[in-house]
Amino acid sequence: MNKQNNHIDYVELPSGSIQDLNKTRDFFTEVFGWKYAMYGEDYADTADSGVASGINAENPAPSVLPVIYVNDLEQTFKKVKKSGTLIVREIFSFPGGRRFHFKDPSGNELAV
Repeated sequence: MNKQNNHIDYVELPSGSIQDLNKTRDFFTEVFGWKYAMYGEDYADTADSGVASGINAENPAPSVLPVIYVNDLEQTFKKVKKSGTLIVREIFSFPGGRRFHFKDPSGNELAV
């Protein structure tokens, strides 16, 4: 996958439970033909959706979570923090890498 700095490259869908995640995954597989890789029982990931996407039942954001790819996570974290917007989750590691969450001035939660 060709990742571009400062572009949205991933969308994460929240799921309230593992059962909901399974139903959602099965829906997208049946209707759109997307194939998923499971990371544990609480996270499903696909590259078949155009923009890569996942379904999160472990610690989901309150709504759809756009994820922005950047070349320098720490530098971007500093810039976001300096801007005065709310950092929702500090930098953390997960099976796909590292990221942090913030809210933009309109209150939308995004990740980097």
